[in-house]
Amino acid sequence: MKNTRNFCIIAHIDHGKSTLADRLLQMTGSVTDREFQNQVLDDMDLERERGITIKSHAIQMEYEEDGQKYLLNLIDTPGHVDFSYEVSRSIAACEGALLIVDATQGVQAQTISVLYQAIDNNLEIIPILNKMDLDAAMPDEVEDQIIDLIGCNREDIIHASGKTGYGVDKILDSIIHKIPAPVGDPDAPLQALIFDSVFNSFRGIIAYFRVLNGTVKTKDFVKFVNTNKEYYADEIGVLKMTMSPRNMLSAGDVGYIISGIKTAAEVKVGDTITHVTRPCTNVIAGFSEVKPMLFAGIYPVDADDYEELRASIERLQLNDASLSYTLESSAALGFGFRCGFLGLLHMEIVQERLDREFNMDVITTVPNVQYLAYTTKGECVEVHNPSGMPGPNHLDYVEEPFIKGSVITRAEYVGSIIKLCMDKRGSLLNQIYLAPDRVELTFDLPLGEIVFDFYDKLKSISKGYASFDYHQTGYKVSKLVRMDILLNGEMVDALSTLTHVNNAISLGRRMCEKLKELIPRQQFDVAIQAAIGSKIISRETVKAVRKDVTAKCYGGDITRKRKLLEKQKAGKKRMRQVGNVEVPQSAFLAVLKLD
Repeated sequence: MKNTRNFCIIAHIDHGKSTLADRLLQMTGSVTDREFQNQVLDDMDLERERGITIKSHAIQMEYEEDGQKYLLNLIDTPGHVDFSYEVSRSIAACEGALLIVDATQGVQAQTISVLYQAIDNNLEIIPILNKMDLDAAMPDEVEDQIIDLIGCNREDIIHASGKTGYGVDKILDSIIHKIPAPVGDPDAPLQALIFDSVFNSFRGIIAYFRVLNGTVKTKDFVKFVNTNKEYYADEIGVLKMTMSPRNMLSAGDVGYIISGIKTAAEVKVGDTITHVTRPCTNVIAGFSEVKPMLFAGIYPVDADDYEELRASIERLQLNDASLSYTLESSAALGFGFRCGFLGLLHMEIVQERLDREFNMDVITTVPNVQYLAYTTKGECVEVHNPSGMPGPNHLDYVEEPFIKGSVITRAEYVGSIIKLCMDKRGSLLNQIYLAPDRVELTFDLPLGEIVFDFYDKLKSISKGYASFDYHQTGYKVSKLVRMDILLNGEMVDALSTLTHVNNAISLGRRMCEKLKELIPRQQFDVAIQAAIGSKIISRETVKAVRKDVTAKCYGGDITRKRKLLEKQKAGKKRMRQVGNVEVPQSAFLAVLKLD
């Protein structure tokens, strides 16, 4: 156990975590030249296409120094704020962390928030200055920022380059000498923490765990404490490039267990594994329940696929513990699920994974955050979607969630960023200069306003330099209204939104204009209206496809033409009464990207 080291890699987006992990794997000989490809741990197609890490990836490396063999368990974590729950779980399974800072960008918002999580868990932090091979690197300036942040000595900061492999030997040296060995008693009753799980269609559910105390062997009779289910450990082992079976794992080890579990509900991330015959007395605290930031409905395109969609979401939740869902039904879309996500990127990734991994075609409704509506009787109703909002005659007031957001940016972009936040109904709380040209701005903002396009706009205003991080602070009273979209006088509940009174008219107009472009022309006029209650605030008309019925009248009497046109008009009117308008999936998605 004294030769085992468990550590994770933490950093802001695009600071070079996965590239540095590649070099560590190559230097320790954990991956052969034949198996190697860039970002070798990112095994999802989506991760490769977008160049982001979505899942934490655990892998064991073997390294020899001074004649001693060491086992290094590495967990590579995502950098995006939408996958921060992955990071918090990885941190709980480690004793140390490599804090990577891009030498060209400096300390950014996510770096700070992830670092505080690691410090709260008493992890040993090894600061690394990455991308030192680039001409734009500013080592002295960024070193000052790191020293201000964690109070280390200048010589503690390791200069490295994930691309060229420079400094990787020093990193391995620091991991062995600075990160403490795991503590635990191999002879105590078994106590292991599940930090991730994945569904395999041939072998059932595979749970990844970290042994805190005790020892587990193949064929042991084990119990999952939280769900109170008992299984035989058919196979246990460690995570190398592929799963590598072992006969025994003891305190300090990170590995996987296969016990033929078929139902997703029986494995819970944060659960404790122990022996049936000799159980541990106290359960591991596990992880805090994840709080979804926004909600959206997910419905099958074909109503017959409902059961299949339920199974797909259950299996996806195994691998993505930050996804939460409840059942829901809608007048227009039938039965589906109300899903909670950590952000818009998370929602996009879930939708994409349902399509690729489970072959599910789904319709996603306009996302909303959770509001609290208070009725005139004094009851408090949690509103996840617009149709759940009490009517105006029963409604007293509505509270919406607010967040405290911190933006770290260059000084030259401060004005436009403050304007963006003010436009989003935010207020500036604080402004601190971290360096002559770097500013940290703190805002109080409504969560509903940053859900859609805030992040994209922030990046374009600051030419990609601003970084954003936030946490929820509570609820405040707000003037919100429900805006419905009517097609031919019929409400489309999937397009209803809750919005602030001041934004309603402009949002309604923009939605109607967008839908006019996207809804295909019919044989009759289609009226697209935005309404608040019974008041219409905007209208657009998709003109009918018409045949030129007067083409055969050459000259002649106007009454003849009139008669033909009136006959056509009556036909169109009849058609409109029986015709219904299909809203294409692209329209649901385009509403999210109105600007």
